Amino acid sequence: MQDKVVIITGGSSGIGKAMAFEFGRHGSKLLITGRNAAELTKAVDELRACKIIVEGFVADVSKPEDNQRMAAKAIEMYGRIDVLINNAGISMRALFEEVDLEVVKKVMDINFYGVLYATQACLPEIVKNKGSVVGISSIAGFRGLPGRTGYSASKFALNGFLEVLRTEYLKRGVHVLTACPGFTASNIRKRALTKDGSLQGESPRNESKMMSAEECARHIYNATVKRKNILILTTQGKLAVWLNKLWPSLADKIVYNEMAKEANAPV
Repeated sequence: MQDKVVIITGGSSGIGKAMAFEFGRHGSKLLITGRNAAELTKAVDELRACKIIVEGFVADVSKPEDNQRMAAKAIEMYGRIDVLINNAGISMRALFEEVDLEVVKKVMDINFYGVLYATQACLPEIVKNKGSVVGISSIAGFRGLPGRTGYSASKFALNGFLEVLRTEYLKRGVHVLTACPGFTASNIRKRALTKDGSLQGESPRNESKMMSAEECARHIYNATVKRKNILILTTQGKLAVWLNKLWPSLADKIVYNEMAKEANAPV
């Protein structure tokens, strides 16, 4: 990844920020995006303090025009794009029967359509450079989670899109990675939307027992270098995927019981 130009959407916090440090310390030139200008500036300053070449760009992935400007900015700054990491995402937590469907739409706009917009904007450069498209999906993209209607649906859709993209560009040298972290310590649960669209505020799970964002970033970096197709992280995550394939009815019960342990669980 030395001197490779890497775009990371949602790169100002959580797994995105950890990936910026990981790719940056291996010599990549970065463009990170975020919607919050103050958070983005702080992240850029921290990265530059570690001698990482990075530029911040305020953008909302759910807006097609922002993604076009993002790609143009990377080319203006560095002359090329080698890797796009579609990391920007949002979660939600509510029973389907209670949720305002505008909440589900917002999650889909960011988690799914945001990836489509960003990928289409960067794809000509990635094809030219035989680079990589990385999608940060989730175990929830293989196994639906109760209380996470919009989130699981968006990740299932993302997995399907990445599989199509990988197959369409099979003979053109483009690498497509579907990266699926298990439960990872980050701010995504604190910023998750509730049934009426308000922020959840506090994580309902014990974050201290989860994989760190830094460890997650290292796995994703290595999978990108090795040009892997699929990365499924954590023992719990791997068990959930395989159990769902082999014994789906048993998986239903186990997943229900596990999610019911959360604080103020909707199930």
